[in-house]
Amino acid sequence: MKSPPLTSEPCLSAEPKWLVRLAVLLAGIPVALSAQTALTWQQIKDKFETANPTLKAAQMTIDESRAAEISAYLRPNPTATGLLDQISPFAPQQNGYRPLANLQPYAQLSYLHEREQKRELRLETAKKSTEVTVSAYSDQERGLVFNLRAAYVQVLQAKAFLQNAKENLEYWDKELDISRKRFDAGDLAQVDLNRLILVRPQFESDFETATVNLRTAKIQLLQLLNDKTPIEQFDVTGAYDYTDTLMTMEEYRNVATAARPDLREALQSVDLARLNHKLAVSNGSTDPTFSFDFARNPPIPSYFGMSVSIPLRIFDRNQGEKARTQIDISRNEKLVDAAQAQVFSDVDSAYVTLVGALNLLRPYKTQYLDLAGKTRDMIQFSYQNGGASLLDYLDAEKSYRDVRLAYLNLIGSYLTAAAQMNMAVGREVLQ
Repeated sequence: MKSPPLTSEPCLSAEPKWLVRLAVLLAGIPVALSAQTALTWQQIKDKFETANPTLKAAQMTIDESRAAEISAYLRPNPTATGLLDQISPFAPQQNGYRPLANLQPYAQLSYLHEREQKRELRLETAKKSTEVTVSAYSDQERGLVFNLRAAYVQVLQAKAFLQNAKENLEYWDKELDISRKRFDAGDLAQVDLNRLILVRPQFESDFETATVNLRTAKIQLLQLLNDKTPIEQFDVTGAYDYTDTLMTMEEYRNVATAARPDLREALQSVDLARLNHKLAVSNGSTDPTFSFDFARNPPIPSYFGMSVSIPLRIFDRNQGEKARTQIDISRNEKLVDAAQAQVFSDVDSAYVTLVGALNLLRPYKTQYLDLAGKTRDMIQFSYQNGGASLLDYLDAEKSYRDVRLAYLNLIGSYLTAAAQMNMAVGREVLQ
């Protein structure tokens, strides 16, 4: 058998399969690492409600309040008393040592009977306290969701700014390419080409600033979500636009009156104060203690007895607590008026902000954006054909960029105002 001939070329018949697999595997690693998961607003909100530590800690106050309901309805514990009397270890003993000969055992069982529905009122008060706690939690959640929505809008706005900066940079690079060709053809002076080139750093600065702002906005949103996902793998999706439809202010007020948790909490606090007053009146009543005792008193083999102990509430009839709870009812009624005034103020303020944002956005969308784009294109065409100066072209480009940025800023203001309106009415009425 002949041995294979020696050659200086590498063997390609045995290694390509595993080399190709390794190359494919290595090539897929950066793709997997850089893959992004774009979350919608509803997904972000659901994740926030299950992961935010502040919200989860607030949820535990509801469980604590429900546990207090158990304690509120417990009956008083009975009292058991045992007694061994007439033990005579040192008395003279005629018939042997018998220290327990005259022993008198005594046992008593007593129970405090609560009158005037004290237990029922305590339970009802505890349940009403739980309702107030639930409303307080909903109000806290309302504020946190507003912060979450603001952070979400900030990410969308940063993405829009980054996309705008990228488009501006790509557009200017194309213009520079055309200008260099004109310069090579002798149709453009060196000084004009230099001035065009020196405009590019502004576009580069806008792009880098937008990139940093986007990463910062994502970091803030991830913090609210308590999410450790790398920034490169996290993204959000949603329409960065506005809706030109609003309900009337009165309709928003009606929705807020029915949905605002802080207003509901104020109303529930009035009911709770009234229950506390009823409980204070009930606690001023007298509770008897019933006792049953069993004993032995030689020569009587055994006997039993019953007794009733009734405290004489001559001085302390819980007068102070009755007066305090009565005042607390009036105080909470005043707080309801203050809460309702705050609701109307929040709705009115958010409504005015929304109307102002829409009034500014409408002409931008119907006129200014299109006009700025057409003006820039016309000045560009005139400049390339010698009908306009370089300064005119640069001014037209700057005007277009300013109009575009102003429009994007106004959309961000509208979305923030929409989130403010959602917070003002207590539920989502604007997307």
